[in-house]
Amino acid sequence: QVQLVESGGGLVQAGGSLRLSCATSGIIFSISDLAWYRQAPGKQREVVATVTRGGSTTYGDSVKGRFTISANNAKNTVTLEMNSLKAEDTAVYYCRCEVEYPLGGRRVDYWGQGTQVTVSS
Repeated sequence: QVQLVESGGGLVQAGGSLRLSCATSGIIFSISDLAWYRQAPGKQREVVATVTRGGSTTYGDSVKGRFTISANNAKNTVTLEMNSLKAEDTAVYYCRCEVEYPLGGRRVDYWGQGTQVTVSS
């Protein structure tokens, strides 16, 4: 089975930095997209950053210039470097992997359990 495991969450002061990592396993077919999402209490889950197999990246408006996503295609891992953290960044962060299957190009999303990031002000 496909498994995604996040790590690196914790408690940090505003203005600090934190690095999240996501390790994947059990993926037989190709990954088309890796991403980080987050969800704060009372809010909808939102996209933080994405990176495609080709290396293209996107960022949510609230994190542009502060966060950096990177992936190792050979190991199917993805990291999120978070800098200049704000209290508003407090949320559970989730790793998401989109796998493309052959014979039709069906795509399926897989999710990790999430890791808590708390930024104190």
